[in-house]
Amino acid sequence: MAESPTNEQAELLAQEKAVQAAIGDRPLDFLSLNAVSNIYRAAAAVRRRTERDLLSDYGITWGGFTILWVLWVWGEMEAAPLAAECNLAKGTLTGMLTTLEKQELVRRAQHPGDKRRVLVGLTDAGHDCIEELYPKFNRQETAFTDGLDDAEKVELARMLRRVITNAEAE
Repeated sequence: MAESPTNEQAELLAQEKAVQAAIGDRPLDFLSLNAVSNIYRAAAAVRRRTERDLLSDYGITWGGFTILWVLWVWGEMEAAPLAAECNLAKGTLTGMLTTLEKQELVRRAQHPGDKRRVLVGLTDAGHDCIEELYPKFNRQETAFTDGLDDAEKVELARMLRRVITNAEAE
């Protein structure tokens, strides 16, 4: 016997049905449409909630958090690979680094072998900030996956990796 949908599932189903009602006369793959649109909606909801409930307390944006996290995990790096790792345009990264520098969370320095290249690293304050912030961020990750057991979390991550691989394929 099928379980009845929760209110949240019914709301999403209603949104998905509305899309199908609006464009359902076309020969489209609605299962894929629903899957990809829900990836987008989930990512946007996580970002909005995290910026509002956590990152705003630190005066940083999602992009700023991503920069701090990447530098925390991988250490000092050149600006171009940092932009790529954070999924940011180089120009966008430059503006964000200026903001993070003003907050004394990151520092930029010329590459010793090539003055055209820039190295970016965490300051002590930036390191302290991400060390304090990340456990709180991870508690939000746990809350966002509430209701999924460990096997479902592993399967969700596996399925999303497949979508990422397909999206990044040349």
